[in-house]
Amino acid sequence: MARGGARKGAGRPKGQGKYNEATKPMRIPESLVGEVIEFVERKGYKLPLYASRVSAGFPSPADDYMEGKLDLNTHLIKHPAATFFVRATGESMLNAGIHPGDLLVVDRSLEAKHGKVVIAALDGHLTVKRLYQKDGKTALLPENDAFEPIRITPESDMVIWGVVTNVIHDL
Repeated sequence: MARGGARKGAGRPKGQGKYNEATKPMRIPESLVGEVIEFVERKGYKLPLYASRVSAGFPSPADDYMEGKLDLNTHLIKHPAATFFVRATGESMLNAGIHPGDLLVVDRSLEAKHGKVVIAALDGHLTVKRLYQKDGKTALLPENDAFEPIRITPESDMVIWGVVTNVIHDL
């Protein structure tokens, strides 16, 4: 009886499983396992980051030196397990740079403190506002003079879902 080697019909058919294509077993140093997994999960995609700065005034000759690759996750998401995205609607936060349709990066692990822009569930409805907490008073403040602040009373049913850390919008 032969031992070892491939057996006809054994194993998972090629192209099935998590990656929908054939995979290859390999040995990876333990110190690099996390980086390799992260690379595979992101499909290796990083954007180029150039070392030259872009002038907002008069243009200057740009050098072609590429500083490296940029992974937006490392800049936008500090706590992956506690981060979620939500799309903004309405115009109450225009002066904070939040426009209708913008994508908000929200971190649930950050403390919602006075002055922070937060996502709050108020009486069952989600809203994005600047948190005001001073002198025993709490309010949700809009960043547009056309809207009134929302006073929070002991009767209000408010839950802070997280702190907005970044806003992504088209120009």
